[in-house]
Amino acid sequence: MARIVKQLIDKNKKIAVLYGGLSNEREVSLRSGKNVYEALLRQGYQNSQLVDVQEDVAEKLSKGKFDYAYNALHGKYGEDGCVQGVLELLKIPYTGCGVMASSVCMNKEYTKRMLSSAGIPLIKSVFIQKGDNPLEKIKGLKFPLMLKPVCEGSSIGMYKVETEKDFEELYKKSCECKQDILVEEFVTGSGCTVGVVEDVENDNLLVTEILEFKTTHEWYDYECKYTKGMTQFILPASYDKDMTAKIKQIAKDAYLACGCSGVSRVDFLVTNKEAFVLEINTSPGMTDLSDLPAQANACGINYDNLVQMILNSAGINK
Repeated sequence: MARIVKQLIDKNKKIAVLYGGLSNEREVSLRSGKNVYEALLRQGYQNSQLVDVQEDVAEKLSKGKFDYAYNALHGKYGEDGCVQGVLELLKIPYTGCGVMASSVCMNKEYTKRMLSSAGIPLIKSVFIQKGDNPLEKIKGLKFPLMLKPVCEGSSIGMYKVETEKDFEELYKKSCECKQDILVEEFVTGSGCTVGVVEDVENDNLLVTEILEFKTTHEWYDYECKYTKGMTQFILPASYDKDMTAKIKQIAKDAYLACGCSGVSRVDFLVTNKEAFVLEINTSPGMTDLSDLPAQANACGINYDNLVQMILNSAGINK
């Protein structure tokens, strides 16, 4: 059954839709922002305005005298606490997570540290920083391993390492991203993702349907993510009732453990017995092909109502 989300913000308020930005995810953000902007216009927010976030963003926002900001940025500067800090200084209420949660969740290692303290299931891993001896650090892990730059997306810089003999070469390749490296034990299972959205109207958290993906490769690499036909998407996911409930509860717990607010998407690797959290995306894509709109639609919430729900959460405690 379709749900209509009540408008809790005055239609006459001036809303800045932040998009574009300076990260390598700029093109995706341009599509997300344009879609959000059009959804706001359809719902009567005629004072909405697209703002391409560049170095002069503080000046643009200050001169624009905006009442709210809808954050449709992805990646560095837009998803890591930077633009959130600017908005805090300008006292402009904004959608999505605050400074702390955005900064923590941008880094896979620090996300895991927060989640570990809350008892969230995690894959065994070590964190390698500049100056560390990589071979010494991985001694307690079992091969095969996964190498992950801590602040990279789209599986860039990720490699599966089968043996210690291959480790040094692939570790150097992973380090080309110029980041610290998270090394996890390789776990066989299926990948999935689930959205968590602040439902201010009903004073609760909406946990969406689970989107499961099965790939033609051993893991969800760059090629599988961006090559048509290499990944099968299952929505709602094919997990049994107990595992479905478990994943949704863990997603909610992870969201709260990292201090998220407004909206986030939690990514998992699922085995027959366990659901491991991989990372939390605090500014999920809002393009025509993005996961979160599809997940919300499976819950009876169409794109426009999802945008309204996220907008309603602007200004809640960060």
